[in-house]
Amino acid sequence: MIQSLLIANRGEIAIRIARTARRMGVVVYAVRTKKEPDALYLSAADVVVDFPDTELPVSEFLDIGALVKLAVDNEIEAIHPGYGFLSENAGFAAACKKAGVIFIGPPADVIDAMGDKIKARAYAMESGVNVPGGSKTPLTSVDEAKTLAEKIGYPVIIKATAGGGGRGMRIVSIPGDMQLMFSQATSEAQNAFGNASVYIEKYIENPKHIEVQIVADNHGNVIHLGERECSVQRKHQKLLEEAPSPALDSRLRKKMTSAAVALAKSIKYKSLGTVEFLLDKNGDFYFMEMNTRLQVEHPVTEMITGLDLVELQILIASGAKLPVKQQEVKFQGWAIECRINAEDVQAGFVPSMGIIRGIRLPQGNNIRIDTGVRPGSEITPFFDSMVAKLIVHADSRAEVIEKTLKALRQFHVKGVKTTIPFCKAVLHNPLFRSGYFDTSFVETAMDSPVHREPQEEFLAALLSVYAQTHNTTPITSDEVQIDPWVLKKRIRNF
Repeated sequence: MIQSLLIANRGEIAIRIARTARRMGVVVYAVRTKKEPDALYLSAADVVVDFPDTELPVSEFLDIGALVKLAVDNEIEAIHPGYGFLSENAGFAAACKKAGVIFIGPPADVIDAMGDKIKARAYAMESGVNVPGGSKTPLTSVDEAKTLAEKIGYPVIIKATAGGGGRGMRIVSIPGDMQLMFSQATSEAQNAFGNASVYIEKYIENPKHIEVQIVADNHGNVIHLGERECSVQRKHQKLLEEAPSPALDSRLRKKMTSAAVALAKSIKYKSLGTVEFLLDKNGDFYFMEMNTRLQVEHPVTEMITGLDLVELQILIASGAKLPVKQQEVKFQGWAIECRINAEDVQAGFVPSMGIIRGIRLPQGNNIRIDTGVRPGSEITPFFDSMVAKLIVHADSRAEVIEKTLKALRQFHVKGVKTTIPFCKAVLHNPLFRSGYFDTSFVETAMDSPVHREPQEEFLAALLSVYAQTHNTTPITSDEVQIDPWVLKKRIRNF
């Protein structure tokens, strides 16, 4: 069993990894940076190590050499990359192995194969998984892109071969747009990934985005932990997830999960991974990509299976066999995750920078909060704007929607604007509630990107008057989250 672990990450995911690792008896090391010297995640570790002074113009958590050296110098046995940053960097995995440090994730060659989208498409086809028509090699020119687009038919989508998160991606609906979109995609790919290479494939219009969680050990055992519905997204960025998906019946679920397991077996996958699919209106699904890391939305899978995915990662990296067989995985109920980001939804989801002056978290049975902030924490331009993840579990989809809405009403953040009103708007939306929504949902099915509780504007005005007359800090309507108990108390005081 791994005895010590360096978390090469920050924020809520560092806290979440530390929680499981410490429960398993692993000594946890966290990395302190000059940008966040008093960050909450540092308190979750057993030992804090300082990131060395460096002149490199990259984030501390992208500095492979420095992170590996920290592990070696402190005699730390393993590194967990979390998600983002270096979590899908084959060079990082290779550097860890060379230094004798265990990388908690798949081998470098597997990360490389799945990280290169052209290679990933080829592996998917070899394992019998459908892929949209498109490139077999990276595009060499815009003329080649035009020729291939004419062959497979518009609309098409240009994607970065080393891409992810919607970057280096452009939809082309007509031939006249190809020149501009090709230029934008290659430029963005170069800036985001240091690799301008792109490919093209048939664009599946308004699909559902569904992903399958797989787990594989070093002994040839591969299982799936069901699927997640990820179709609520904006510009290819996921905003709210649930498990299971309301779109799948037992037959389609079996086909999709079997395809994910087949792909994992064909590439001799090890560790945790996610196979992502696009599901069209005819019920046909196509391989999109494979993420070779822990997903942001992994808690909804944990909620419906009762399994700890980080624990499975650590066990596999330690050489253990999977502690559960496929037939032993039990799926119970429904779970929803809301990403609570510090963003101004009405201004186009731009980050809302500033100090978190207060935060009140919902509580209750089957409510989980993963957060890396506290009062006094600052939302800066250096890192992502996530405040917390709200994860709720219930027996049915209808019940979990109502329970999540109740939790959102009790979720209160002061000092920055958040996506809480957006999450409410999604959960109140009739199309979302029906389950028949797709990836165009945010752009086409939401009359407003925010939901206001009844009398919310009146309450904000009332509290502002109270603040002025009692010389306290004003509160804005964006900060008001209606909680009946708090409302009664504040009005009584007023």
